[in-house]
Amino acid sequence: MKLKILFLQTFPLWGCGSGTYVRHLTKEIAKAGHKVAIICPDKRKVKGVKLFNIKLPFFVAFTGHPEHKECKLYHKISNKEIAIIYQTFLKSVIEIVEEFKPDIIHVQHLSIFSWVANFIKSIYRINYIITSHGTGLYAASLDKRYIPFTSSAIKRAKKITAVSGDTKGWITEIFGKEHLKKIRIIPGGIDIKNFPSEKETKIINKKYNLDNKKIVLFSGKLTRLKGVEYLIKASSKIKGDVYIIGGGSELDRLKKMTKDLKLKNVHFLGYMGEQESKKLRDFYYRADVFVAPSVWDEPLGLVILEAMICKTPVVVTRKGGIPLAVKDGYNGLFVRPRNSNQIAEAVNKLLDDEKLRKKMGENARKTVKEKFSWKKISKKFEYLYSKYANNGSKKNNQKK
Repeated sequence: MKLKILFLQTFPLWGCGSGTYVRHLTKEIAKAGHKVAIICPDKRKVKGVKLFNIKLPFFVAFTGHPEHKECKLYHKISNKEIAIIYQTFLKSVIEIVEEFKPDIIHVQHLSIFSWVANFIKSIYRINYIITSHGTGLYAASLDKRYIPFTSSAIKRAKKITAVSGDTKGWITEIFGKEHLKKIRIIPGGIDIKNFPSEKETKIINKKYNLDNKKIVLFSGKLTRLKGVEYLIKASSKIKGDVYIIGGGSELDRLKKMTKDLKLKNVHFLGYMGEQESKKLRDFYYRADVFVAPSVWDEPLGLVILEAMICKTPVVVTRKGGIPLAVKDGYNGLFVRPRNSNQIAEAVNKLLDDEKLRKKMGENARKTVKEKFSWKKISKKFEYLYSKYANNGSKKNNQKK
């Protein structure tokens, strides 16, 4: 049965993990023959997917966004601003539901868009599922204003998917264990065909003078939760050059820290968005080690999977969903959060041992191919859509 599926995405499709998640998932679902549409604050196209751009009165995020440096944070906005965002989302979704007539709605994040989906279900009788990516839970943990309406949305959702076991546990911690049976773990994935087994990196070697250098890479949003300051503090002991790719609220502070510590081996390359995605991919292949020093229980970061599929071993903290993909000593090494000495030791262990580094890199690619391809993950969502779709269009305009 071919369906019409509407995605509600709170943020742009580039510059954040949930945007990347939605981009790749919708492409796979569309390739399977379903009609797919996304509502989000972004104009950039996704192949085979209909896009509806929301014009926000102001940009707001859970932890920040590299394309919107001055964005507000959900846990700091006023009551009136919450109401304005909700009204904007609701008005946009009602208009698009009338036009697109979806059979089911897939909400991203346990936050305001879930409130909208709950309203739509009450009026239009369209079922919805919600995917929790983690940062929405972080905002709710800081600001209880988001809990009552989100709790109601969870109760009426047909299914909640969590991107990791830790995210699942966090959902029940904030919203109650009575929802436990409704939650299913479905992580993010990788579009394997975009990542060949080997790739030439001559262009970035020349541009950034990388020849004969040992390269240590971080890529991601620069917020305090990512723990990048501990990688910087470790850099004086690291036997290689550290490249930091990304933007965010911490960028200026991290640059100042690097200058104050008089570090010559730390390089900031800024945020690489849609236009520079190939360059970022080349860095994953070129890097000898990828470091993700996260200090919070975030979901499994797609940047970690992207490094792994490029045969780059990872040094990571045992936080959130990361252990879903990383096995200590097999495809990467674990370090304690906020421990710069351990980061330096683990990185140097890999830099000093080419045989170990290559073995772990091969294992990293094998892990991603076996467990985290978008093709396999999309099949799990197809099952949920088929199970919970309303067969909806005939009932949508009937009174309850």
